[in-house]
Amino acid sequence: HELFETWAGRNPDDVAAVCNDEQLTYGQLNDRAYQLAHHLRKGGVVPEMRVGICMEPSLQLVVAMLGILKAGGAYVPLDPSYPKQRLDYMIDDADLSVMVIDPHQASRFAEAVKNPQINVVELDAAWTTINQEGTANPDTPLDPDNLAYVIYTSGTTGAPNGTLVSHHNVVRLFGTTRQYFDFDEHDVW
Repeated sequence: HELFETWAGRNPDDVAAVCNDEQLTYGQLNDRAYQLAHHLRKGGVVPEMRVGICMEPSLQLVVAMLGILKAGGAYVPLDPSYPKQRLDYMIDDADLSVMVIDPHQASRFAEAVKNPQINVVELDAAWTTINQEGTANPDTPLDPDNLAYVIYTSGTTGAPNGTLVSHHNVVRLFGTTRQYFDFDEHDVW
């Protein structure tokens, strides 16, 4: 996320993300992610805390991922198309105490919303509050070996297993692939 911040600082008016007919510039995306990071920090997110994300593909999904990283948390993607049993297993296995969802998932996670041990942030509904947060860096102390995200295997041979991925591993992936590909603004990840 620090590499993203550097790029956003140099290119704040360039388009960073597009979904359907909506787009965000690097500056807008960075500011929204900072605001969410502050909100999540106030909600108890600390470095390496696992935060579930269950959202349809959208610009808000990108904001959520980046905001969780800026708060120091590690995101756990929960695909909305997964069966409830699989999602329940992943939520329990990852020991999630915070989840970020979109309005389409609110009824699906009604039990989690009622559980006082899980802080569920329905991003669209909470945005009025989140929008009041500052856009300054929350200055979260992170180390390259801190957890960035947890991705679950398919579970075809049994229960899904969570694979822990550090910030260092993500940066190394981009650094390694850079020697084979010359990425520019036309590339999509």
